[in-house]
Amino acid sequence: MSRRRTLGTKKKLALLAGAAAVAGGGAFVAANASNAAQTAPGAQTKAAGDSTVCQGLATALGNNLRFIDGQRADPDAQSEARIANREAVVAEIERKQEASGCTAGESAPAPGSAASPQSPPASQPAQTSQPAQAGEQVCTGSTVTLSGEGGAPAASSNQFPLGTTLRVTNLDNDKSTTVTVDSVSGSCALLNDAAFEEVREDGKFLIRRALIEKVG
Repeated sequence: MSRRRTLGTKKKLALLAGAAAVAGGGAFVAANASNAAQTAPGAQTKAAGDSTVCQGLATALGNNLRFIDGQRADPDAQSEARIANREAVVAEIERKQEASGCTAGESAPAPGSAASPQSPPASQPAQTSQPAQAGEQVCTGSTVTLSGEGGAPAASSNQFPLGTTLRVTNLDNDKSTTVTVDSVSGSCALLNDAAFEEVREDGKFLIRRALIEKVG
């Protein structure tokens, strides 16, 4: 008659503990796999874009839309070409908004627009009662963004006539660019893409702390 080998109490406890550990480990792996699946790229909708990036693009879009409105309100011989150019810029900014996770088509109002009187038409730079002298800081407190236009480094402005030279410094990284105003816009100093690349911080489309100087 065969004998059955029985397990001692201690051995039984050891085997039970080992089985529980294996089961627990499997649950831990399954939980981690589930979490990884939830956070994997593409598993969720794209998160909202960085607020600084989105604000910069919204400001740039607002500047260009106001410029277009100004050209339509007070057209001249070149208005049609300017509008066509800026409409292409608007489309590019909206593409950047979508790619950055921002709301495409969202534009920022002009700074202080609720309390400020209506701005002069964008086709005619505003005249200041006391013109800034060379080397003088101007537009204190203004933020700087990009127009979306191509070409060599340049700027547009609603305060300075064509040919004015401005130096724009990003105080957050101490980078500067010196540019000539070659067109009009809806802000004190709006840099084109090439000029903005010279002073921008990586991934940002807005300079919050800018020093703008008239140098010529």
